[in-house]
Amino acid sequence: MEEKLIAPCGMNCALCVSYLAMKHDINRCGFSRRYCLGCVPRGKHCTFMSGSCEKLGKGLVRFCFECGDFPCVRLKALDKRYREKYHMSMIANLHAIRSGGMEVFLASQDEKWRCPACGATICCHNGLCLNCDLEKLRLNKKYRWDGE
Repeated sequence: MEEKLIAPCGMNCALCVSYLAMKHDINRCGFSRRYCLGCVPRGKHCTFMSGSCEKLGKGLVRFCFECGDFPCVRLKALDKRYREKYHMSMIANLHAIRSGGMEVFLASQDEKWRCPACGATICCHNGLCLNCDLEKLRLNKKYRWDGE
């Protein structure tokens, strides 16, 4: 995983279904998914937060924890949704980056989200490896964790 794929809000874009769809080019397999390079590589700073945060919108901070309002109301709401639906916490990610550094964080993410079958990255949005589990996704294009 790469540092440039960690959004200011703590989202690891390497786990996003739109990034992984692009990485595995699943549209060539009959899907029609939107592809994304990640927030920072697209120059968006943060897709989730930049519209409601002037500092992020203007690129004045690299990570939300650099702000005196961390964690703000918007980030708390986003984090709650991601913890409940997608088995990840942006706030926990940001705390891990701040306390242990980026290298340690990326190594832990690589281990946590590694597919046990093939070693590719598991998607946080649906719990699938887009290298191994395309048939599950083909059968249910709105698949969520454990068939939710």
